[in-house]
Amino acid sequence: MSRRDFSERDIHMALDGELPGDERTAYEAWLEANAEMKAKSARYAADRAALRAAFNGVLDEPVPVRLNKVVLGEAPVVRAAASRSRWWLAAAAAAMLVIGGAGGYLAGIGGLGLENTAEDQLAEEAIAAHVIYAAEKRHAVEVPASDKDHLQNWLSNQVGLKLVAPDLAAQGFQLVGGRLLPAGQGKAAMLLYEDDKGERISLFVIAESAAKAKGTYGSEENGPEAVYWLDKGYGCAVVGSLPREQLAAVAKSAYGQLLAGLKS
Repeated sequence: MSRRDFSERDIHMALDGELPGDERTAYEAWLEANAEMKAKSARYAADRAALRAAFNGVLDEPVPVRLNKVVLGEAPVVRAAASRSRWWLAAAAAAMLVIGGAGGYLAGIGGLGLENTAEDQLAEEAIAAHVIYAAEKRHAVEVPASDKDHLQNWLSNQVGLKLVAPDLAAQGFQLVGGRLLPAGQGKAAMLLYEDDKGERISLFVIAESAAKAKGTYGSEENGPEAVYWLDKGYGCAVVGSLPREQLAAVAKSAYGQLLAGLKS
């Protein structure tokens, strides 16, 4: 067969086992010759494995008929229950994508056709990312804290704002590292922190030019909470399963340092 140009779409096809067998050799050669695409392939594979691990306990369970109909647009969404249902609807959709072998699964979490305020979307996406990556041991971050300068510069350039990783040592947390994530139609920076007991919190930061809000958001009872704000041209959510007062104190420190970094 004639050689063809491969693309990012082929990476997803290869990971999902959908790349034709007679194209595999040429694809592997293309991947080896393109460092950026090879890195993307590794990242997508790690993310896919992380999502599978996060939903391992429910992957073999059938998706409830009512959720399946909502995701497929065959049933109306009741706004009155949205504050509790949106995250689990997104989780159901993500689980369906994993079962179906779809790459790039996270890109659609904020776009399920639901009515959603900017602060709700920020908090929900931050909590979803935290649930997946805070539990990861080997692939929790893309860039470790040992390469902090590169981490800050890379995420700043990708997200479109000057990002300084807050020093949360006074609150008992050390930076683990960070990663780049999709957020709605844009990008988000995620910074992961850990205390000496292994408890993890995360900061989810986006560039947001219009909205202005602040508050606390819990997706589910006994689940992680997000302390969030949108102001000064960006949005941030600090997520964790800490007592609310402790999480608020961490968020206050992070907010002050992030804001100072933006102004510097």
